[in-house]
Order: sequence, then C-alpha cells, then structure tokens
Amino acid sequence: MIFVTGGAGLVGSALLKQLLQQNEGPIKALYRNAMPLLLTDEEKKKIQWVKGDVLDAQLLFDEMSGCKQVYHCAAVVSYHSSRREQMYKINIEGTANMVNAALENAVEKFVHVSSVAAIGRLREGEHITEKTEWVDESNNSHYGKTKYLSEMEVWRGTAEGLNAVMVNPSIILGESNWENGSINIFKKIWEEFPWYTTGGTGFVDAKDVANAMVMLMHSDITAQRFILSSEHLSFQQLFTKIANAFGKKPPQRYAKPWMGNIVWRIEALKAMFSNREPLLTKETASTAQVTTYFDNSKILKALPTFSFTPVDETIKRTCNWLLQQNHLK
Repeated sequence: MIFVTGGAGLVGSALLKQLLQQNEGPIKALYRNAMPLLLTDEEKKKIQWVKGDVLDAQLLFDEMSGCKQVYHCAAVVSYHSSRREQMYKINIEGTANMVNAALENAVEKFVHVSSVAAIGRLREGEHITEKTEWVDESNNSHYGKTKYLSEMEVWRGTAEGLNAVMVNPSIILGESNWENGSINIFKKIWEEFPWYTTGGTGFVDAKDVANAMVMLMHSDITAQRFILSSEHLSFQQLFTKIANAFGKKPPQRYAKPWMGNIVWRIEALKAMFSNREPLLTKETASTAQVTTYFDNSKILKALPTFSFTPVDETIKRTCNWLLQQNHLK
C-alpha cells in the first residue's frame, strides 16, 4: 500500500496520476477539502481517499498502518501573513507527525517534498547546490523557514532509522487550480498583470517532480536531498512565454525595487476586498528582484534515465489545460 498526503495539490495530483499510470497501487491518499482537478473520475475511483490533515497524529498512525511507501506532499505554500500560523503548524508539526507515524509503522521508504526555499533563495548570482547551507540572511520568507524546519524533522527521522529522501523543487509549474500557489502566476498573466522585474529563478514541471519522486522511491538512495529545477528564466521571460501561450499582452511595466514596495501594497489592498492572496507580497517583492541559479546536476547523476521537461513545453501544456478547465477562449 502507498500512502500519499497532499493529493489535491499541484505535486500530489501529478504524483497520483503517475502512480496510477504505472499501476503502482493500491494507493491511499489524504486530502483536506477538494478532490484533485487533474484526475479523471475513473482515476479518482481507483484511490482510497482519506479526509483529514497531517495535524491529526492518530489518524496518520492508523491510516499509515500496512503502508510500505509514503509520499509526503502536503504543505501550505503562502507568503501572506493571514496564513502564517497555519503554515507553521502544517509544514513543521505536520511533517513531524508524518515522520513519527512512519517510524512507528516501520514504513519501508519515505519521500518528502521540500523546496529550494529551504536552502535560502536570496543569493544573488550564486549557484545553489544541495550542499549550500541555510543561513538566515539568505531567506526572506516564513515559508522558507517552515520548509527548512520541516526538513529538520525528516533528518531527525533518518537519525532514528527512517529510510527517507527529500526533493527540493524550484518554482513548480503544471496543471492545478490557478487560484492558489505558483499557478496563480498564470491567472495574473491571463488578466494581463502589467508588472515585471529583473529577477529570475529556476522552474520545474510538476510531472518531473512526481517522476523523480517515484524513481527515488524505487532506488537504494536514502538520507539525501535533491534539487529539482529544469531551467533558469527571468521573471520577464516567464511572464512573456505564458502571455504568448495565452495570446495575451505580456507585462510591459518594469517594477524598480522602490516601485515593488508600492505595488505589493496595492496588491495587498486588492486582496483585502477580493479575499484572495495577492501575487506580490512584501516577501515576494524582494525575491522578485534577485537572480538565483539552482544546480540540478546531482539528480541527473543519481538517476541517469531521468530528464527534465523543457519549460516551453510545460507552459504550453499548462495553458491549454487551464483554458479548458476554466472554459476560456
């Protein structure tokens, strides 16, 4: 039996789809509210769904009983202060609960989805590897801190005998609800968000993250972390590619650093009235001005048959899916 958390999320849904396609089952998936949009009705019927969350330690212990493989994808990804308390609890305490339940149930292997934010992203022009050490000065987000501390829980588990491996994706792109997370970028570009910055970072396909996780699960690799990042793009390049795929006007207005401080405040006001998280916050405004490079050589050496999907291909596929999903022309 395979146990998956965060099954309705961007990575979790891509993982479930791949597990089903490879006949990896039986599968048990934990979800909080909504079902994953990516899966068909037939695919959903093949999964044993468990409603709950990772803060329920007893539920995790009971449901993980008899499971040999565990994929921990559940997390809150937010840069908005309104979700900060929830993010700290789910990302850190929830991971601790998962690690404890896996140890108590003698799970054979545990794959944890972390983030490059757990390494610290404010490293202008620096090539970041898995050996790059966390320092507070390299991090500007509470999300990054929660992912770093959640990794500490997994490392603690390995010290106690858990066979575990972690992946650190850069910004993930793929088919999912565009109201949330990194995919909200696509909605903003569809609405012709006018601003761009000179910063840049790495991007990776959710399908590639899922593929790497499954391959690592079936490998002998343990007590390791792997950066997953396909290509480096400037934010202007990314926004332009998405706009072109949608047939929309790309951002034309350069947001200088001092202007970013104004824009994030404007976005915060809009969010107050729309009850939605803003694309730009105080934390993301500073990150958007930084150029960061991620070294993906470790995963390519560890898994010689693994390869990354070109970002152009990911963007076109995601845009087409979003147009169909949201009934847009």
